[in-house]
Amino acid sequence: MHIRSINIGTARRLRVGERSLLTGIGKSPVQGAVPAGPLGLHGDEQVELSIHGGLQKAVYAYPAVHYAFWQAQRLERGVSLFDEALPPGFVGENLTVDGPLEHEIFVGDELHFPDCVLRVTAPREPCSKFNAVMGFAQAGRAMAMAGCCGYYLAVDQPGTLAAGQTATLVPGQRGLSIAQAFAAKFAKHIR
Repeated sequence: MHIRSINIGTARRLRVGERSLLTGIGKSPVQGAVPAGPLGLHGDEQVELSIHGGLQKAVYAYPAVHYAFWQAQRLERGVSLFDEALPPGFVGENLTVDGPLEHEIFVGDELHFPDCVLRVTAPREPCSKFNAVMGFAQAGRAMAMAGCCGYYLAVDQPGTLAAGQTATLVPGQRGLSIAQAFAAKFAKHIR
């Protein structure tokens, strides 16, 4: 795994129809090394800790290759009028990464960075806030159909992370890939 971008954000209000919801989905790239502790990256806020965050979902990684899919989805639906690249952090991820993809990484795998160890714990689950940010109500369903969910990471060894760093993947038991875990959870959305 190679980190393209480290992204953090603070909780802020997001308008979803007539409602205003507090969310931490808005992330922006930061420069330099960022401390990673048991509850996530320094300076990053997560709002709904039962869904995103906590010890088992402290950091969210998202493969950069999926951005082309979301850009095409938004253009197809007229959400985006220009063929411009989506910025890192747009999906709400802390780490925009080059590989591994969901079918290549397994729950329990470890990512050994120079100063930090992260462990793969679960696929990301789309929510209504994700739909709002993407600009169309079926974004969560599109994620389920395409399987481009990214994955949550626990911080097993606190340290620092920075854009440009590369991790060594240390395989876990390899019983359940992120793609398999996501498909099982969202089978009803794919039908």
